[in-house]
Amino acid sequence: MRNVLIVGGGYAGFYTAWKLEKKLRSDEASVTLVDPRPYMTYQPFLPEVGAGSIEARHVAVSLRRHLPHTRLIAGSVVHIDHAHRTATVQPTDGSEHELAYDTIVITAGAVTRTFPIPGVADEAIGFKYVEEAVATRDRLLTAFERAATLPPGPERRKLLTVTVVGGGFTGVECFGELLSLATALLKYYPELSEDELGFHLVELRDRILPEVTDGPGRWVVEHLEKRGGRIHLGTSLLSAKDDHVVLSDGTEYDNHLLVWAAGNQSNPVVAWHTDLPVDKAGLFRVRADLRIGTAEAAIPDAWAAGDNAAVPDLASDIPGGSFTVPNAQHAVRQGKRLAKNIVADLRGRKVKPYKHASLGTVATLGIGKGIFQYRRIVLKGPLAWLVHRGYHVLAVPTWERKVRVALVWASAFFYGRDIVSLLSVQHPRSAFVATSIGAGHEKDRMADPPSSRTA
Repeated sequence: MRNVLIVGGGYAGFYTAWKLEKKLRSDEASVTLVDPRPYMTYQPFLPEVGAGSIEARHVAVSLRRHLPHTRLIAGSVVHIDHAHRTATVQPTDGSEHELAYDTIVITAGAVTRTFPIPGVADEAIGFKYVEEAVATRDRLLTAFERAATLPPGPERRKLLTVTVVGGGFTGVECFGELLSLATALLKYYPELSEDELGFHLVELRDRILPEVTDGPGRWVVEHLEKRGGRIHLGTSLLSAKDDHVVLSDGTEYDNHLLVWAAGNQSNPVVAWHTDLPVDKAGLFRVRADLRIGTAEAAIPDAWAAGDNAAVPDLASDIPGGSFTVPNAQHAVRQGKRLAKNIVADLRGRKVKPYKHASLGTVATLGIGKGIFQYRRIVLKGPLAWLVHRGYHVLAVPTWERKVRVALVWASAFFYGRDIVSLLSVQHPRSAFVATSIGAGHEKDRMADPPSSRTA
């Protein structure tokens, strides 16, 4: 039996393992998947998790539940030595060890791109994982609770100020959903007014949503500004130190919630800790059939896909120089093609190239609000929002997750969003510790002699 090692359990890695389990014979190959998280996150739903429209657990697909025949290792691959067919694994618990393999599939994805801006490391929350989306939601909900107890003024306005850095799909969807949540919350807080909300979207380029054409991009900016958002185009964040934001366009203000969605960068394992070929951007050089290598020669038993691979875009009108966009749509389909090609290669059959024409781009901007573009077809508002929900409920893997998400949406239609903050979950022992300390003080007081208590 051959040993197939999959590095990373994101879209491409999960779908590769999922399909291999269905296609491989039990005596043909064993599959091992290494990932620090026990689940695959369906990232297109994170903005709705952040806005309380979807339950957090419903966007996390359990690896153990859906990959029963795959050996799962909780940890990270920190080095790949393909010449000797070994990978160095750092488990979540325990020491590093080497793992031998015959075939490797690298779908480690990308990591959040950051810059050495004062205050960002201390104040910002990313928006790549479900934990970050939940923390973003809880912090905004808690801010409303705190603001409602304060008189009008700078402190209250600061609590109701949110900054999202990054004008790609993640940043724009996060901004639109949080703005929608904040506006909806006002009816529960008569003490607060819409004029006190401060929502800022900061983008270095002179436009947002580069995946759509100029017209729809401008419409999104105008739409968000009509709803009270401030869009800073051609602007960078200079400082976020001590909850005070300074922008390159001269704008300064006190800020409470800072969400960092300024794009991704190459996974460091891919870029610096492997003997496999990478390009200047730190991405694997991948052939159209998803084998690592050049068009002239493939490296045996090495495959890659997803955000850590430069995959030729055969559906593009630009011959030779175009690569697939690093998004969920491609990663899912590349994972499926990877599984088919690996099985074909193991059985001595011909592998096929990956080719997929885009189904269009769609973004949610809040409940009942969205943008969709497929070539020259552009939909805006409620219809685009329905397209977004329809597409993604079909795209999220497993019927179990589809049903759960659909049921949450149905309940929200009748009863509204869930606006309960569970920020205290991040400190689960605080109430117990406070009670224990209080009980200790009471015990000490009762142990004192009466005269000392009187004194």
